[in-house]
Amino acid sequence: MGSVNNKARPFGGQHHHQQPLCTRTHQIGALLLVAATFFFTSLFDRSFRPCASHFSTVDLIPTSRSSVHVSDGRDLLWPHRGYGPHLDLKIYVYDDSEIDGLKALMHGRDGTIDSSTCLKGQWGTQVKIHRLLLKSRFRTRKKEEADLFFVPAYAKCVRMMGGLNDKEINQTYVKVLSQMPYFRRSGGRDHIFVFPSGAGAHLFRSWATYINRSIILTPEGDRTDKKDTSAFNTWKDIIIPGNVEDGMTTNGATLVHPLPLSKRKFLANYLGRAQGKVGRLKLIELSKQFPDKLECPELKFSGPDKLGRIDYFEHLRNAKFCLAPRGESSWTLRFYEAFFVVSLSLSLSLSLSLSLSLTHTHTHTHKAPIQAHLLKPFP
Repeated sequence: MGSVNNKARPFGGQHHHQQPLCTRTHQIGALLLVAATFFFTSLFDRSFRPCASHFSTVDLIPTSRSSVHVSDGRDLLWPHRGYGPHLDLKIYVYDDSEIDGLKALMHGRDGTIDSSTCLKGQWGTQVKIHRLLLKSRFRTRKKEEADLFFVPAYAKCVRMMGGLNDKEINQTYVKVLSQMPYFRRSGGRDHIFVFPSGAGAHLFRSWATYINRSIILTPEGDRTDKKDTSAFNTWKDIIIPGNVEDGMTTNGATLVHPLPLSKRKFLANYLGRAQGKVGRLKLIELSKQFPDKLECPELKFSGPDKLGRIDYFEHLRNAKFCLAPRGESSWTLRFYEAFFVVSLSLSLSLSLSLSLSLTHTHTHTHKAPIQAHLLKPFP
């Protein structure tokens, strides 16, 4: 039996020493190997390089999309399909007469909704993008050479105008997609759809089944109206702004010019409908308490209590802050409109408590700040 006092001996005896893994000889050999590799690579490269005179004259204007011609009749491959010095993109735009049901998505079941009607309002991008692509130099009329396919539809406008209901929109989309062989070929990956409202792609109830791989253009990237999930995918979809009045976005003279801050009458304003929202109703109440600081008229969707396009921007530019209280969607067109009157857009959330400092002038001609709590947490 061994004693506990016995000392452990090194395995292999005391005279065994571990050899170093990398000696000076190894280092010198590695250095010589690198030098030899560099030398022979350069030698072979010079040996097989074509004569420079072969490429002395090159036709820089290619006669085909993928090659340029050199003087001796040979072709030099040139990556023009989406790369290189020129953007070579072909987009096919479906015509409303070539697919049964597409016209209904653009003009309603009776075909009575005019596209100029859908051009107005915050959803006008669905028409503008369509018209832009119809005139684009990247448009092609040959499906077989197209890189992308654009599916025009004014579904949000048609729904708002009573041209189709939610069930009809869903059925019509399914009907249209079933007639697109190129859509089935790629699983919809190269097809583009525009959903320019707070509902996003949820306007097409079966979007997750049919167009979950397609490219979606929408202002909604976070969430959608009263939905627990978002149809937006950062890997394929694109965020677009809402439609702003053309007279405010054109180069040169615009409908309304911004006012200097010193000449703006109000500290803040909100120019929208209340829609029964607690935060918006609170703003209307505060505007009555501080009419010289906060402008918040009770506007309607139509009639005399609706501001015209010029009147709207005239009021919008007359405040330093443009308030955008929470509504149905996570986005607001007012955020973009404020850019064109150089106003600071201030987004308010019902989940946050926000204080706006208003200045009240007393009868004794001195000023005292009053903290008006616009929004408080709601259950």
